[in-house]
Amino acid sequence: MTEVANLHNPVLAATMQQVLDAKTKPQGSLGKLEALAMQLALIQGRMTPQLDAPQMVVFAADHGIAARGVSAYPSDVTWQMVENFLAGGAAVSVLARQHGLALTVVDCGVRHDFAPDGRTRPGLIVAKAALGAADSTQGAAMSRAECDTAMAHGVAIVKSLPGNALLLGEMGIGNTSAAALLMARLTGLPVERCAGRGTGLDDAGLARKLGVLREALARHADAHAPLEVLAALGGLEIATMTGAILQAAQERRVIVVDGFITGAAVLVANTIAPNVLQRCVFAHCSAEAGHALMLQHFGVDALLQLGLRLGEGSGAALAWPLLESACRIMREMASFASAGVSEKAPG
Repeated sequence: MTEVANLHNPVLAATMQQVLDAKTKPQGSLGKLEALAMQLALIQGRMTPQLDAPQMVVFAADHGIAARGVSAYPSDVTWQMVENFLAGGAAVSVLARQHGLALTVVDCGVRHDFAPDGRTRPGLIVAKAALGAADSTQGAAMSRAECDTAMAHGVAIVKSLPGNALLLGEMGIGNTSAAALLMARLTGLPVERCAGRGTGLDDAGLARKLGVLREALARHADAHAPLEVLAALGGLEIATMTGAILQAAQERRVIVVDGFITGAAVLVANTIAPNVLQRCVFAHCSAEAGHALMLQHFGVDALLQLGLRLGEGSGAALAWPLLESACRIMREMASFASAGVSEKAPG
C-alpha cells in the first residue's frame, strides 16, 4: 500500500491565517486566492510557499474502446496530436510557452513509433507499457502487469523531473470513456451521470457511448479494488498518471489537476492513498458532464470555470498564474503594521 503523509498542521494553518488576516486588505477579501495560499503553504510546510521549475507533463495513449465509436474523432488523432505537441502547435504548447512551463510529452502507449530511427526527440519520453489499451468491453483494458508497469513508469518520470510542481495533461482518443468508467465504479454513481459528449458527440453518439460503457461495466462487475478497476476499465495514460501522482504526492509536489481525465487518475490515486487530495489544486471545472460531480465527490472547488473541454493540460496552464499570485501575496504583500496603514475602526 502506498503511503502518503497527512499534511494536517494546525499550528502552521493558524499562523498562516494570522499572516493573511494582517495583510493590507479586509479579512478574506482575496477569496479563493487566500485559500490557495494556505493550501500551498501546507503542501510545502512553510509560511512563504515558492514554486520552482514547474513541469507540465502530457500523458498520451490509445484506447481499444475507441473502435466502438465512443468518440467523434478517429484514433489516429492521438499520435497526430502528440506530433502537434512536439512541434509546439497545440493549445497546451502555446500556454506552456506563455507561462514558462517546461512541457514533456509521455508516450504511455500510443500505437505509433515517434522515433523510428532510434533518435531522441526533445520533449518526448517513450514509456510504452503496451501498444494501447484493449477494448474493455471484450476483456481487461490492461493486464495487471501492464498496469503495474505503466504506474512504475509514472513514478520514474516524476523522479527524473526537477521542480516542486507537476501540472497534469493527457491525450488519448476514447479516454473520456475510460475516465467515466473509472468514476462510475469507484464512486458508485450511475455511468449516465459520469459520461458526457467527450470530443463532441451528438445525441445518437452519446447514446451509443453509454451503451458501450454499460457493456464494459457489466463485463467487469467483479472488479472493485482500485488497481483492479484501473486495469480492467482504465487506460495506459491514466495508469501512468496515477503512478506519477502518487510519487509527486510523496515528494510533496504541488499537483495541478486539469480536467475530467486527469481527475480520474487523481480519483484512483486518492482511493489508494487518501492524502493525495491534499496536494491537488483543481484548475477548472470542465464542460464534460461528469466533471462537476467528480469535483463534488472530492469536496473541492475548482479555480476557474471557463467551459473548457479540450484536455491536454490546457486548463492547468491557464490556472497556473493564480498559484504564482498566491505565493507572491504571501511573500510580497505588506501587512498593516509594515505599511503603516490603519486597520478598521473598533466596533
